[in-house]
Amino acid sequence: MTATGSQEPRNRARPAPATRAGIDLAGQIALVARGETAAFDAVFEQIGPSVFGVVKRVIRDPAQSEEVTQEVMLEVWRSASKFDAGRGSATAWVMTLAHRRAVDRVRSVQKEAERERRVAAAEIPFDEVIEAVESSLERERVRRCLGSLTEVQRESVTLAYYRGYTYGQVASLLGVPTGTVKTRMRDALIRLRDCLGVAE
Repeated sequence: MTATGSQEPRNRARPAPATRAGIDLAGQIALVARGETAAFDAVFEQIGPSVFGVVKRVIRDPAQSEEVTQEVMLEVWRSASKFDAGRGSATAWVMTLAHRRAVDRVRSVQKEAERERRVAAAEIPFDEVIEAVESSLERERVRRCLGSLTEVQRESVTLAYYRGYTYGQVASLLGVPTGTVKTRMRDALIRLRDCLGVAE
C-alpha cells in the first residue's frame, strides 16, 4: 500500500545519494504538481520521516504528530505547483510547511484548552440558578403581599412568624387582648393566601 492508497508495484530506483536528494525531491514535486500519484508516493517515502521528526519536536505527542504529518503531506500534494526551486530547496520548502503546521496545531490546542478553562470557571449548576431565581421571586412576592396588609396586621404577622413570638407574647408586646391578635392574624393570613394564590 502506498501513501496515496495505490497498490501498483514499484519499479522505481531507490532515492539518489544525499548529494542529489534535494534535486530528486524537487523533480518529484514538479511531477506531483502535474498530478502524478506515483511521484507523490516517492515524495512521501523520501521526506515523510523527516516531516514527522520536525513535527514531533514541536508537538511532542506522537498521535497528533502523525495526524499533522499527514496534513503536511496533503498540503504538499495540493500546493506542489507553488514550489519554486529558485527560492530554495524542496526539503526546506516542505520543512517550512511542516513547522508552520505543527505550530498552528500547538496554538489551536492551547486556545481550545483556554476556552475550556474559561467555560469551566464560568459554569454555574443550572439547578442552583433556577433555585436562586425562584427563591428570589418568592421572597419578592411575599414582600409585596405583606405590603398589602394593614399596618397592625403586618406587625402581628411579623412578630409571630418572623420573630417567633406566641399569640400571647404578641398581644403583650402590642398591648392588646390575645383574641384581637388572633383575629388580626386570621384576617392577615386570609389576605396573604389570596395574594399569593395559595389554594385553601
